[in-house]
Amino acid sequence: MRCYFEGHMDKSLTELTETMRSKTLPIRSLITLSLFFAASTAAFAGTVAPDLSKLPAGTPVQVIVTYAPSSGATGIVTTTQNAGVNTGTRISDLPNGGLYQTTAGSSVNNLAQLPNVAHVSLNHSLEATADRATPAPSTGSATVYDYLPQTLHPNSVNAAGSPDMTAGNNIGVAIIDSGIMASSLDLVGGQGSGRNHPTVVFAKSFVPGESVDDFFGHGTHIAGIIAGDGSNSNGNAFTHDVHGVAPAVDLINLKVLDRTGKSTDAQVIAAIDWAIQNRRQYNIQIINLSLGRGVYESYKLDPLCQEVEKAWLAGITVVVAAGNGGRFAPTHGYFTIAAPANDPLVITVGAMNTRSTPSRADDQMTTYSSKGPTFGDHVVKPDIVAPGNRIFSIRLLPAGTLEQTFAGDVVPLSSYVSRPSNGMVSQYFVLSGSSMAAAATSGAVAALLASGSSNNHLSNDQIKARLMKTASKFPQTAVHITDPATHQTFTVVDDIFTVGAGYLNLDAAIASNATIPNGKNAASPVAVLGGTISSGPNKGKLILHIVNDTTMTTVWGDTTVWGDTTVWGDTTVWGDSVWMGANTTVWGDTTVWGDTTVWGDTTVWGDTTVWGDTTVWGDTTVWGDGGPPWADTTVWGDTTVWGDSSTFGAELTGDPA
Repeated sequence: MRCYFEGHMDKSLTELTETMRSKTLPIRSLITLSLFFAASTAAFAGTVAPDLSKLPAGTPVQVIVTYAPSSGATGIVTTTQNAGVNTGTRISDLPNGGLYQTTAGSSVNNLAQLPNVAHVSLNHSLEATADRATPAPSTGSATVYDYLPQTLHPNSVNAAGSPDMTAGNNIGVAIIDSGIMASSLDLVGGQGSGRNHPTVVFAKSFVPGESVDDFFGHGTHIAGIIAGDGSNSNGNAFTHDVHGVAPAVDLINLKVLDRTGKSTDAQVIAAIDWAIQNRRQYNIQIINLSLGRGVYESYKLDPLCQEVEKAWLAGITVVVAAGNGGRFAPTHGYFTIAAPANDPLVITVGAMNTRSTPSRADDQMTTYSSKGPTFGDHVVKPDIVAPGNRIFSIRLLPAGTLEQTFAGDVVPLSSYVSRPSNGMVSQYFVLSGSSMAAAATSGAVAALLASGSSNNHLSNDQIKARLMKTASKFPQTAVHITDPATHQTFTVVDDIFTVGAGYLNLDAAIASNATIPNGKNAASPVAVLGGTISSGPNKGKLILHIVNDTTMTTVWGDTTVWGDTTVWGDTTVWGDSVWMGANTTVWGDTTVWGDTTVWGDTTVWGDTTVWGDTTVWGDTTVWGDGGPPWADTTVWGDTTVWGDSSTFGAELTGDPA
């Protein structure tokens, strides 16, 4: 296969850059509006997202204008005036619409009132969902190998110590991130895989003014987790062969994060759309999104979520990092799933801590991994969890922004080399976060698809269901973890909103023949507040029902599998873990789960009971009494979660090993 590289963006996106540069707004204030036109009657005018409506009038913004498929329109705004009404100026094209410059207030409202406009929403900044790591005092060593591949293969731990050079063979994985250092020996088949071509088969930059190269360091790390073959650590001189999950994949490098690790919805949407349009040429079966941002409106309206749904419905398995908001104190980390991980169709992945051992027996959930349900829509997330704490992967050389800021996170030679020689340079970097967990899952999906004829043609819904069903289930536990850097202690409860359907088990997924019928989807369900218990020892505790969102059937075209007890019965997917509080199991009967004929697969996520801590669940601002709380600042408006990169970005410490 030939390799293709495109170092510059289309002219339209270059024009966008110049417009952005002409403004004095800081990057976190740079706001792009999105107009998403649903397939509805053209005469209806659109609505404006709550957070957008709160912006001061006159604030410079950029907008994405999208038309309903039935409208046949190619543009409604070409100048600053539209039929005498001030609306804005088109800058560039985007899938099903275009990017426009305008101002908040009357101009946005004018746009929303134009024919064929369904919705106006903000296109916020996105960033990578990885955290830095620091030494773990309990290990007695500065940095200890993560054993990620061994952890994913609990039934073949010893074999997983060396890379399976056929894993993921010829499966295309689009990494939408900060770029990839394609020259790393770990990505050029240095161990003689026999494929005779580099792992990165195509590259394109969607970042104005930047080439396809990685200047940040995050995308290269992600690529190594998915596809690194361990060439830089193979042989008798090394104590560990640092490799990825599926070395035989073809990587498609779609760069959207700049040298600071930031992007915008418009850039990510454009990259996803490119992957959709070119999926057959490059056999793109997986998209990895180890990035995210806050949730400001329903996934049903959010243009970024709508784009990942578009990819899913085109047959691509979309794997998304859950986010790193698990330490958000006001909600105990709940309701912090990022966008687009909040979309029900995609596979949303939280981060586990391998404790730097090959055995899964001592593994535990991380303190920082974001928890569900999703804000506003209350979708049950994450779907699964995977290794994501203190993960070794390819180091960007020369050093990128991450290493320049956190030089101490370079893996010491002593951590993987038995006899370091003079002048030897470490080839690996250590990061923590749901970014790493998503990458591990993308690699696992590729390995599953290439594992044999019975798995070659699995649909993305069948893959999601298979991974959830075969995931290792959690016992009814709560653990207390102390951050050695801050000395803060966090309580982590292994409930459905923290661990989802369980811990990714690639061996079990490959060995299983479980599937779901065609015509069924694996969309994540929703949690519905069912009132409170009126008497007894649990009086005042909240009751949650887990149900399928039947309102989306006409959009997705299928019915959701989880409510069909004829598929797997009632004890298969969620396991035997329980919904629980930090110290108490509250309920275990069907009054919690609702109608079991609707929700038959209680063991997909766990035969779990509901946590009734009113300090979390009793806050009506997050459950939305009187309507969804999109404009409420309790979670997403708080800069300690999304505006402050020390929480969501690349500056948090990983959990101790």
